[in-house]
Amino acid sequence: MLFTLYLTIFVLAIFVGFEIITKVPPTLHTPLMSGANAISGITIVGAIIVAGATAASTSSLVGILGFLAVVFAMINVIGGFAVTHRMLSMFQKKR
Repeated sequence: MLFTLYLTIFVLAIFVGFEIITKVPPTLHTPLMSGANAISGITIVGAIIVAGATAASTSSLVGILGFLAVVFAMINVIGGFAVTHRMLSMFQKKR
């Protein structure tokens, strides 16, 4: 029962996220990317805390998931910064 609830919430979050992202005009992509990078930074801090707290415990699955959360959040932040840098470079004057 609980798994069904979590799965329903996950699917609804995917649908709502897709609908929101497709409705954003191109002029707002850079500010939204900056906000997403800030949220991913918070995710990285939380994932590091979880991975570090479980390093001494007996549950290795939680430690592995915490490590994967750090890796995926870092990929998201680096990709976000790269996209933001590329978008901002389009607005600079050519030399």
